[in-house]
Amino acid sequence: MAKEEKKILLVIEDEEMLLRALYLAFLHSGYTIATASDGETGLRMTERLKPNLVLLDLLLPKMSGFEYLKTIKSNPGLKSTPVIVLSNLGDKDDMEKATDLGAADYFIKANTDLSVLAKKVDEILKA
Repeated sequence: MAKEEKKILLVIEDEEMLLRALYLAFLHSGYTIATASDGETGLRMTERLKPNLVLLDLLLPKMSGFEYLKTIKSNPGLKSTPVIVLSNLGDKDDMEKATDLGAADYFIKANTDLSVLAKKVDEILKA
């Protein structure tokens, strides 16, 4: 029986403390964790790594999370990649825009326990 490849989780977040916390939170989850601190780097990494799931902030340097979502969801090779938005933008319009652009789910940073987020990631990746 062939060894199952680890699933790749890409975290695109510009706040270094949160990026580190997310990395550590998923480090022992059995996933390969990749990180990017701006939207352009995140897009290049998505194209190169073809992650199984992306955790995405919306307010990013170089390319916003909204632009990132538009770009990957219009790319036939990437559009099926699940994206969970993790943002401080809690406005209903922002949440609807992200969902309309293809986000699988939306969490507000200030209101989200990492264990709840981890459970959602597991749920999507194990489906």
